[in-house]
This record gives sequence, structure tokens and C-alpha cells, in this order.
Amino acid sequence: MNSIFDKGLEPTDANNATLTPLDFLARTASVYPEYPAVIHGATRRNWQQTYERCRRLASALADRGVGKGDTVAAMLPNIPPMLECHFGIPMLGAVLNALNTRLDAKAIAFMLEHGEAKVLIADREFGDVINEAVGMLDNPPQVIDVNDPEFSGAGTQVSDLDYDAFVASGDPAFDWQMPADEWDAISLCYTSGTTGNPKGVVYHHRGAYENAMGNQAVWSMGMHPVYLWTLPMFHCNGWCFPWTITAFAGTHVCLRKVEPEKILQLISEHKVSHMCGAPIVLNTLLGASEAAKSSFSHTVQAMTAGAAPPAKVIEAIENMGFRVTHVYGLTEVYGPVTVCAWKSEWDDLPVEDRARIKARQGVRYHTLAGMMVGDPETMEAVPKDGNTIGEIFLRGNTVMKGYLKNPKATEEAFRGGWFHTGDLAVWHADGYAEIKDRLKDIIISGGENISTIEVEDVLYRHPDILEAAVVARPDEKWGETPCAFVTLKPEAGEVSEDDIIAFCRERMAKFKVPKTIVFSELPKTSTGKIQKFVLRDDAKKL
Repeated sequence: MNSIFDKGLEPTDANNATLTPLDFLARTASVYPEYPAVIHGATRRNWQQTYERCRRLASALADRGVGKGDTVAAMLPNIPPMLECHFGIPMLGAVLNALNTRLDAKAIAFMLEHGEAKVLIADREFGDVINEAVGMLDNPPQVIDVNDPEFSGAGTQVSDLDYDAFVASGDPAFDWQMPADEWDAISLCYTSGTTGNPKGVVYHHRGAYENAMGNQAVWSMGMHPVYLWTLPMFHCNGWCFPWTITAFAGTHVCLRKVEPEKILQLISEHKVSHMCGAPIVLNTLLGASEAAKSSFSHTVQAMTAGAAPPAKVIEAIENMGFRVTHVYGLTEVYGPVTVCAWKSEWDDLPVEDRARIKARQGVRYHTLAGMMVGDPETMEAVPKDGNTIGEIFLRGNTVMKGYLKNPKATEEAFRGGWFHTGDLAVWHADGYAEIKDRLKDIIISGGENISTIEVEDVLYRHPDILEAAVVARPDEKWGETPCAFVTLKPEAGEVSEDDIIAFCRERMAKFKVPKTIVFSELPKTSTGKIQKFVLRDDAKKL
């Protein structure tokens, strides 16, 4: 029933506009055109120049027939073209598919085909794997070659079409359009989940806008942050930080590869204020030279996700000048959507107690509508007693549109009106959630998801392996690594751990290869199901 506040008060162009992070770039270029936008080696660009390059990219793609609903893939490290793709591609209503640079050719080929990529922009560092992947396709995309001057290797050219020349051919005043509907797709991200083939997670403009603003809110970043790109931009669109930093006229300090000495050098040289990454990134900094570790005197805000760093790592990294913020999220929710919101009364606690608190996944972002730890069957919230285990459920505008071409998986993920994360947690009395286990068997190694089913599939291809099961093994450096338990066939000859690892290396991305092989009989239930919880316990003891 309409009220007096509905009559004659319908939304119009004057009071209702589409939310999109694309407007961040237009505003920043208008207000702060001469402020620094990008630092990459010897390259320096301000916001006006960056805006023009993004418009040129959009214009050049339009000339190639790219338009609304088309997919443009990018296989790039954290370099300026990757930032430009986050704006230039969606300026056309097209969808950015940022590919994981650590994947093998087979996985890349699947994503290009499944996402129906029309164009692929790729760096020469990944030339061999890209050329192999494209060669597997019946209908390959137009490939554009990125020859980054900061790449020191030889690399392999992927196309005669050069990215810089391509961008230069575009119109710097290209009249791009805001999306007609903020529900329109802005990006496509693939997640391995627990199945062999990855699932395509679709983001929309509104969600990207809101999570970008949520990052600013929970971190209290302020204007003009100097952000170092240690987190891959391909990972959940860099947790939406390409849009966050742009919105607040910050500086994107690019970094092709995570190297401790280089990170600390850039922090010192450019007065970096913020950076993100998996705990392993923070851990690697502790191994840098003493000169590098003492090269800066300001505080650097460091956001990390996944398994929280151990107490000794937090103590050491904070003594170096970093302030750690722990967040939690998934590809399906645009990256981080909960934060261990810090309270001043915790500042004076011993480091072990602070680390214990920081291990919590915390409370929801301002931009997430709801979070609950509940029973996955009844969908009822568990008691906030810090002991009862339930599944983390999320809802709001920063939850994906769904899985591309997979309505069944989408429906299951949204069952009961919540997004099912698959992560098991307890809920503390203060409302902070803390993950205790994973409902699914995903391994998170160095911030990357590894499907145990995918690894097991490769193991089963070995001619001498009868049975195989893969679980996570705790690792001080990577957080977790794959540990494979295998049973050999009775007729098998001499098979070593190195033999199996070498076999896997030839058939999958390096980071997915099991680091440990255990030869044993696999524990099973009475119905023949492998008891992975037993194997996880065994792996912890190795």
C-alpha cells in the first residue's frame, strides 16, 4: 500500500543514478588531474593521463567490435595496463576477466572458452602458457601483446598487436557511457571451488562500488593513500582496491613480483601507506636484510586475509613498522567483507593475546547487509558462545550475481536467502566470528585456492596409484600446502615421492602440486568413503 511519501515522489534522472566505480575515475581526474596516479619503475602518470589512457583503451576496443556484454580477458601482473583494464573495459559495458597468472594452459583455455572471451590482453612473461592455451581453442580471442619495460626476462610474444600502440590508436576523449543498470556485470572471476572445473563468479557495478567504499571505511584510509600492489589484481579484482585507491585519488605503486627487498625499497622510496596480501607476504618480509627492514620509519597499514599470521610473525612485523588488519572474504563476495575491527582497549594486551584476537574473521563491513553463523540445515543462528560451530552465511549487495552458466550451483549457493560460504566458525559473545574449519576441502596456499578434487584427479592418472586423497597440511610459510595420501597398486614397482611430484608437475600449475606424499592405506567408513578428517590429523603430525 502506497503512503503519502510515495505519491509524486518517484525516482527520476535528477535524484537516482547508477552506482558504478567507473565514476570514481572521472571524478578523481576532474578534481585532482595533476596528482600522482601510477608509479611503475621509471613510469609516472597523473590522474588526467591515466583517465585518458583508459578512455583510449575503451575506444580502441570499441573499434575492434567489443561492446556491452562482451568478455575481455587479461593475463597480467600488477602493472599499469592491469589497472587500465579495470576501467577501460567496463567503460564499454564489457566484462573484465582477470586471469590467475599462476594457472596452467588447460585451466586458462577452459576459462577463455567458458567466459567467451572476445579479446585477451597478455604479458610476455606468460607468453608460453598463453600461446599453448589459445592453441587449444577452436574460436580463440583476439590477443594483444603487453611488452612491459620492467620485465627483465626474455618472455614470449603473444601477438603482433602491441598494447601501447593499441591504446595510442584510441580516442583520449572517447565518450564512454555509464551502465544503464548497476546490476550489469563488471567483471568475471574464476574460483576453483571443490570441483575440477573452476566456476565463473560474476560481479556487478553496484557491488564493486560498494565494496570499494567498504574498504575505505573499515581501514579509515583517508584521501591520497599510497598503495603498494603486493596483492594480485587478478585476485577478486585486487579485493576491489583498483577502484578504492582511484576513488580517493591515491597513488598506485605497481610491482610485478613479490620480492621482500623490493617491497621494502618501494615502501621507503614512495612512503607507501597501505598494502594487502596473504600472510605469506608479511612473513617473507621478515627474511629481508636488516638494512632494508630499517629503511623506513613511518607506519604501513597491512591488510591480510586467510589464516591469520602466528603471534611471533605479528609481533615481528609490527616491530618493523606495520600495523596488521585481518579481514575475511571469498571470490563470491568481491574479496573481503568482514574485518576484525580493532578496539583501543586491545592495544595494551600481550602480543599473544592480540594475535589471538586478530585471528578472528570479525564483523561485517559497513557495506555488507548481513552476516550469520548458523546451522546449514535449519538456517538458524548458532549461540554466540564461542563454542558452537556453524557455517558462515553472508548477504547483501556485495554478494556475486551468481555463477556464470551454472544455475544449479547458484541456486545452491543462495539457498535460504543467504550465501553459503562453506566455512565453519564459532560466534563469540561480542559478535565476532572465528573460523574453525572448512566445510569443503579447499586448500588455501599462499592466498590461492587449490581444489583437492583437481589434484586427486591428476594423481589417479598415475599408472601405479590405486587410491589417492589430498588434504591440507599446515605450513609455516604458505599457510597450507597439499598433502597427498596414496595407495599403490599391488603390481606397482618402486615409486618414490619425487616420482609422483614430478608426475604432477607435468600436469598442473606448480602451486597446486602436492608438497608431501604419504604412502599408506586410506582410512574409510563402512560405506567406503575416505575419512579425510583422519588424514588431516595425520598431516598435522608430519
